[in-house]
Amino acid sequence: MSLHKLTAGDGYTYLTRQVAAADATSRGFSSLGDYYAQKGESPGEWMGRGLSGLPHFSVEGGVTEAQMKALFGEGRHPDAERIEAQMRAAGHGVPAILAATRLGSPYQVCDDVGEFRRRCAAAYREVNAVLGVPRDWPIADEDRAAIRTRIAVEMFREEYGRDPLDDRERSGFLARVSRQATTAVAGYDLTFSPVKSISALWAIAPLAVAKQVEAAHRAAVEDVLAWLEDHAAYTRTGPQGVAQEDVTGLIAVAFTHRDSRAGDPDLHTHVAISNKVQTRRDGRWLALDGRPVHANTVAASERYNTRLEAELVARLGVAFEDRPGTEPGKRAVRELVGMDPRLLAAWSTRRQAIDAKRAELAADFQARHGRPPNVVEALALAQQATLATRDRKHEPRSHAEQRATWAEQARQVLGGPGAVAGLVAGVLAGGKKPMLRSRRAERKWIAKKWADQTAAQVVATLAQTRSTWRINHVRAEAQRAARVAGIRLENLDLAVDAVV
Repeated sequence: MSLHKLTAGDGYTYLTRQVAAADATSRGFSSLGDYYAQKGESPGEWMGRGLSGLPHFSVEGGVTEAQMKALFGEGRHPDAERIEAQMRAAGHGVPAILAATRLGSPYQVCDDVGEFRRRCAAAYREVNAVLGVPRDWPIADEDRAAIRTRIAVEMFREEYGRDPLDDRERSGFLARVSRQATTAVAGYDLTFSPVKSISALWAIAPLAVAKQVEAAHRAAVEDVLAWLEDHAAYTRTGPQGVAQEDVTGLIAVAFTHRDSRAGDPDLHTHVAISNKVQTRRDGRWLALDGRPVHANTVAASERYNTRLEAELVARLGVAFEDRPGTEPGKRAVRELVGMDPRLLAAWSTRRQAIDAKRAELAADFQARHGRPPNVVEALALAQQATLATRDRKHEPRSHAEQRATWAEQARQVLGGPGAVAGLVAGVLAGGKKPMLRSRRAERKWIAKKWADQTAAQVVATLAQTRSTWRINHVRAEAQRAARVAGIRLENLDLAVDAVV
């Protein structure tokens, strides 16, 4: 799971841009049957206990762009547009309308993008026009840097009547004019992505199995959001936010996407959490304290992975194992047993492009500085590689079109439809278990197996990281499963106590 901030204004629009549109004026599906036929991503869904603080609000019908604009763009009630129209028609004045639609203080949005950014954007469009490509096509790094330097020098001359004295003066001026204006934080985007083997199984398995994968993914996302509401949802009050207060919950919108920018199968969900929260004590609408959210990002990510694995084991009887080739000191990534690595490699187009660019940037860094990049510099190079290899988002496709494409690609990689069916059968048989006489016995067997796997993970994690929060988190998860199954976990406690 990853996290980044959503800015007020239009910071949310990338979430709605790829949502399927049934016609030219509205987004979403006209019926559930359109899910596999309509082009684009699934409509957003409302989530979170904080919705209880919105009077007369219905989550039916999905999320509209007007609601996203009101909540994440302006910090108002999601139905502010409808409420305002009704109150105006009833003769209410502006103060009453604002009182009914505001969720605390409105967001401060800076609409001025700056002269430097405007000039750069115009220059980028001119370059693409000459090349005969779409106006928003990515510009090569060298061309982008040259354009930014040229425009910065032009603006320096206009302001001071001379050229910059040296590179330092030019760089300082460029840094000042290119700085983005401050805009309020409207929320946080939590992106939940399963490992590649899960997306691969979901892409080629029969629909009944694919739906179970989607349901397991959704259940894991819901579990993590509820956990964050219990352990990381607070606001701050008093002078300089000295006091931390409990809130009723979070208001969130979930957008599930099906592929990567390269078109490879990539089941993932963006959960946009609103910055607006309501205090439990007096019902005021204040800002979410972002520090606990950031502090619990890694714990939430681990919880999602653990819950998703447990859900898939329970629903499909699959098994997981550590991915081979894990670097020493790094947490092992767990993949489905039985998935063909050739298929995972074929559907890792985006990752391969990023890794190749990152290797190129690292080699250039070493040639220029005579040493390899440190941790901070390597992270910056990775981010640069990600941006440099980001192509335009492909045209929207229906789910049916995607599944047909992925099935054909899998047949080409594996050697025919029989090989694909055999792969799916092998993955589903990877967690083969003995015949059980009752569903209760089956649930007990699944919980015990998962608890044993979790205990082994705790020992391995502690041996590498000695991380206290991971001990508590994984132990709690194992004990929860044990209570359901009626199992004692003395071995787990002994292992933890021995290492600690």
